[in-house]
Amino acid sequence: MTASASPHSKTLTILGIESSCDDTAAAVVRHDPSGPTIVSSIVQGQAQLHLGFGGVVPEIAARAHAERVDHCVEEALEGAALGLDQIDAIAVTAGPGLIGGVVSGVMTAKGLAAATGLPLIGVNHLAGHALTPRLTDMVPYPYLMLLVSGGHCQFLIVSGPKDFRRLGGTIDDAPGEAFDKTARLLGLSQPGGPAVEAAARSGNPRRFDLPRPLLSRADCDMSFSGLKTALLRARDRTLDEHGNIKQQDQADLAASFQNAVSDILVRKSARAIATYLDLAPINPTFAVAGGVAANTLIRTQLKELSQSQGVSFLAPPLALCTDNAAMIAYAGIELFQSGHQDDMTLSARPRWPLDTHSPPMIGSGKKGAKA
Repeated sequence: MTASASPHSKTLTILGIESSCDDTAAAVVRHDPSGPTIVSSIVQGQAQLHLGFGGVVPEIAARAHAERVDHCVEEALEGAALGLDQIDAIAVTAGPGLIGGVVSGVMTAKGLAAATGLPLIGVNHLAGHALTPRLTDMVPYPYLMLLVSGGHCQFLIVSGPKDFRRLGGTIDDAPGEAFDKTARLLGLSQPGGPAVEAAARSGNPRRFDLPRPLLSRADCDMSFSGLKTALLRARDRTLDEHGNIKQQDQADLAASFQNAVSDILVRKSARAIATYLDLAPINPTFAVAGGVAANTLIRTQLKELSQSQGVSFLAPPLALCTDNAAMIAYAGIELFQSGHQDDMTLSARPRWPLDTHSPPMIGSGKKGAKA
């Protein structure tokens, strides 16, 4: 720890490490009285490594993280023109995620902390996404967050760095997972989100009548598994009728699927906003984060909904929608300021729900609640 650093220092500079899925990342974030600044941010993706497998292969991802994480840390420090002796603490994703990757990041952070004596802070990956509006815009608590990514989808009222109340979420597939599966069904590339969005630009979103599950339920829970199955059946019917899938068929299927996902998210967001407004927040804000938040249609329709409800809307820059270490470093700053630190018993966790008081959305096993 630098000589002047403490949880309540006016200026904190924290190194963040992220390795929960298929992006190896490191970043340096500084927080002073004027707010946070991303000093450097390095992300090394693995898309090419998984290209021929139709999705992320955990063993390949873990090996790549182990090979790259120290290089990412070096690049982040070089980009910030800082040495470890100028860092106040090390924040690392300790879960949830693919366990091999999480272990790589945690072990690297523990090694650095042991060698330097710097404080160690284990961060929930989902908290990193959920606190991104604080990093980018210093949004005051409490705000409503839709965390929508490849592995997660939930509405959260965020009242502090460790204070999350879940209003609802997916009971099966996450939207990002459904986008990936849809891309595979349509013969599109991975990752599926950008590929489906690109194909949908020239498609007719009303050609295929796909379901909007659970909209009749007066809660904030969602389901995307049945939507994926309905798309498969629509594709197969088209194959039976025409003998093949033409490019326009592909585009129409992609557009119809994307429109259905957006409709579900918008309708459920309206219910979440109503619940959130019952708290009478001083500056009501609805934020969206996670990889699916990069989808232009979804962002646009959620923004229009927020405006109609008199709520400010915030979506982070596209580079901060997907996995990155800047959000982990910032979450570490808020945790450190609250007095939180970990020791060398910090362990990697494949599952780690943000709201530990609500029942699991998707069930529990030996490894704990999934969401």
